[in-house]
Amino acid sequence: MRLIVLDTNCLLQSLPSKSPFHNVWTCILDGSVSLCVNTEILNEYEEIISQKTTKEIAYNVVEAIAKLSTTKFQTAYYHFNLINSDPDDNKFVDCAIASNAELIVTNDAHFDILKTIEFPKLEISTLQKFSSGL
Repeated sequence: MRLIVLDTNCLLQSLPSKSPFHNVWTCILDGSVSLCVNTEILNEYEEIISQKTTKEIAYNVVEAIAKLSTTKFQTAYYHFNLINSDPDDNKFVDCAIASNAELIVTNDAHFDILKTIEFPKLEISTLQKFSSGL
């Protein structure tokens, strides 16, 4: 099982059944990919998904994630503040560090700064690369 933190836009892209990245969502549901989340991340998922679809769909997605036995809930007690260009993205970074996630899946260029930071070392993958490796 792969333990990842999934950026909101990547989750959103993986939801439609006709998406080329739908395999990411199905792997989350079948337990072969485990999501690391916290309350902040789940709240963002629900907010953004409801803006792009409906509140009901957003609620159902977040409920599904929350009820999966493979979902790892991880509170980040320390905030590294590694992303200055978009501080809101730090919730994903802090969750990944606290949970010892294998990688962060994102297409957001703000996360590129992490490639230059030696400690704590975090692996980043695009949605395309991660999806093709499943």
